[in-house]
Amino acid sequence: MQEENTEGTPKKAKRFLYNRYSREDLQKRLDAEEFNRRTVSFYRYVIIEDPEAMRHRLYAMWDDLGCLGRIYIAREGINAQMNVPEHNWDQFVQQLYAMDEFANVPFKIAVEDDGKSFLKLTVKVRNQIVADGLAEDEYDVTNVGRHLTAREWNELMDSGEAIVVDMRNHYETEIGHFENAILPDAETFRDELPEVLDKLQGVKDKPILLYCTGGIRCEKTSAYLKHHGFENVNQLHGGIIDYARQLKEEELPNKFHGKNFVFDDRLGESISHEVISNCHQCGRPCDTHVNCANQACNLLFIQCEECAEKFEHTCGDECQEIIHLPEEDQEVIRKKWAAEGRTKKRYHKSDC
Repeated sequence: MQEENTEGTPKKAKRFLYNRYSREDLQKRLDAEEFNRRTVSFYRYVIIEDPEAMRHRLYAMWDDLGCLGRIYIAREGINAQMNVPEHNWDQFVQQLYAMDEFANVPFKIAVEDDGKSFLKLTVKVRNQIVADGLAEDEYDVTNVGRHLTAREWNELMDSGEAIVVDMRNHYETEIGHFENAILPDAETFRDELPEVLDKLQGVKDKPILLYCTGGIRCEKTSAYLKHHGFENVNQLHGGIIDYARQLKEEELPNKFHGKNFVFDDRLGESISHEVISNCHQCGRPCDTHVNCANQACNLLFIQCEECAEKFEHTCGDECQEIIHLPEEDQEVIRKKWAAEGRTKKRYHKSDC
């Protein structure tokens, strides 16, 4: 659409480099689409001289292609989770690979994908692409561990000598993890790094196997461990996402149990189809993550279908009562809980 200037002649419409639609409108647009989308994630540690300019360039490029997703840009690189209309996939790859910073960056394609992984396109500039709290002299991302294929990973696991470490948060590991893995009891990557370092003291001579969702946290962890004197550090190339792809392509045995938590609207994709976790409200076997329907709470937790119906998609009696209040009363509660630090509590640790 064009606008007119003061002389009445057309001028180019202003380009908006951010989303301007409500969640309801975005959902309607997505539901009305008659084409498929491909969910993909990728990252790269690379120096980006002007992250703000890169952010604007990528947003404009991907908005033109109809891409949706959540992308972080920092001076140290890019971390992207997004979906791309399948009819624009080749153009998406061609444009991205034409940029020196991202040439031939490896993609991790979703295992289970209904094309509804994201509602909008968000590209943000951050200090780091993964918040770790580390000083610059505590790691060197040019000195990282050995990247393993799924076959090499399985072979090292079978050796019985390796120490397997899950570099994801506890709410991710609860629904799925590798056999006999160390599962840190941490809610953030920042908290997890020192905990893992402490747990691995005394085993510096053993092969360390690191894994995470798509590989980015292992990249930083392996550099961190090598800085602290670990020599035999290995990481699963492409993370759990690419491990699942390689299993299918090469017909390899699966050593991952349960579901892989993903950071989009799906909240998970099955790897082994085993259910190893329980509903946080009734204790039945369940591995479905949801957010509490009370927007003031927004708690992430595991809820079965029966409890979802019983509690109307909330985490408990208090929140169930709140969702039936008039909207103006709910707004007051949202502001009150935000001031008290109760808004968007990250996760409920299961007692089941």
